[in-house]
Amino acid sequence: MKQSLKYQFRSLAVVMIAVLGVVGCNPRLPHPSVEIPASYIFGEGFSQDTLNIGVEWWRIFGDDQLNALESRALANNNNIEIALSRIEQAHLQLAVDRSELLPLFNFGVEVEGNYNNVEKYMVDYKIGPSMSWEFGMGGKLKHTTGAARAAILGSEWACRGTMLSLTAEVATTYFTLLQYERTLEIARQTYALRLESVALVDSMFRYGMSSGLDLEQARSLMFTAAADIAEYERAVKQARLALDVLLSEPPTCVDDTGLGLNLLTDFMPVDIPIGLPSDLLHRRPDVMEAYYTLVSNGEKVGIARAERFPNFAMTLSGGIASDKLKKLFTGMPFVWGATRTLTQPLFSFGRLKRSEEIARKTYLQSVAAYRQTILEALSEVEQALYAIRTYDLQTERYAELVLANADAARKTRALYDSGMSNYFDMLDAERSLYDSQQQLIALVAQQYINYVTLFKALGGGW
Repeated sequence: MKQSLKYQFRSLAVVMIAVLGVVGCNPRLPHPSVEIPASYIFGEGFSQDTLNIGVEWWRIFGDDQLNALESRALANNNNIEIALSRIEQAHLQLAVDRSELLPLFNFGVEVEGNYNNVEKYMVDYKIGPSMSWEFGMGGKLKHTTGAARAAILGSEWACRGTMLSLTAEVATTYFTLLQYERTLEIARQTYALRLESVALVDSMFRYGMSSGLDLEQARSLMFTAAADIAEYERAVKQARLALDVLLSEPPTCVDDTGLGLNLLTDFMPVDIPIGLPSDLLHRRPDVMEAYYTLVSNGEKVGIARAERFPNFAMTLSGGIASDKLKKLFTGMPFVWGATRTLTQPLFSFGRLKRSEEIARKTYLQSVAAYRQTILEALSEVEQALYAIRTYDLQTERYAELVLANADAARKTRALYDSGMSNYFDMLDAERSLYDSQQQLIALVAQQYINYVTLFKALGGGW
């Protein structure tokens, strides 16, 4: 028996050496190559330092209301919960994939019946443990583990991407809400002033000091402001409902107008360090997710290739056996056995070869997707940089326009009160002031949104 065991283990050693010899046969796959520029085209005027403000990038705006909203969104949003669950699922899948290629231990009870012409019918009983181990010789375990680990890392980056998209959407919706709130506030103030103006012109009309045309023009402006109030009240409620969805909270009608930044007086340009274009390769969640998808698909090519290599299986079993049930536990009739098989796929009608070709095609698709993701990331940063630059100039000009219109409206009213200007000129000046104020608020809000877009394009705080 000792010689038999020695022979068994010697044969197993020979097989294992053969396994180690072929494990290194990895498929040759092309690596993605993308030309990354040395600097951004529209990066002049921005710090070239790497963005290192931390995950909570929105705190750079210094708005406590926004900070609270972001914290609630990250704590409650259902998409974040789904993304975190997928990470846990990927970890479990790694354990499953590895366990499928490890030895399997069982304990069983066997009853086998045989019939022959001599002894008619025979029954054998067996109770004992068994161990079976089956694995391929093309590195299937290594590639399977590699694919599962890449899937885990891809899931983690996908979760970060979900968090980044969520926080950016919350900030964008919040600044849009601020725009509507401030515009609504100006519309209400303007309506109150125009209501007083209508009362004044109506009084002057009654005493013959103003024409009916002046009265109708005053009423026209008053009705315009009243219509704007209804429009912006609707916009405010819709923006609040959108925020509730992002916070994963039931719809509310809480009116907290006045909280947060004052877009006309509190706006300050934000200095965002943009780093180098190459930083996007290891900080943008979508780029990293595409990379690990590529890695996972590359490992799957290795798995498909390993299916074409010999398959080794070994089974060890032992226990007690007898042809009589009552003798099974008397005398302890111990038996054991071992089997080894080495199977080489020879002909499968091209199934294994085509499976490997399909895996290669999938890998090549992920290479192209990775390159495309990088190109889109570079373009998004450039667009955000150019938008910030041009909106800076436009906002400065409109701020000067508001000041000029405010001064013109004040002087025109003074001339009208002294009888040196007609009412139409005064109304036109007030209309210009009102429109420029609305436009300036929209520009400032959009500039905040441009900063948010740049943070997202740079990959947030990761």
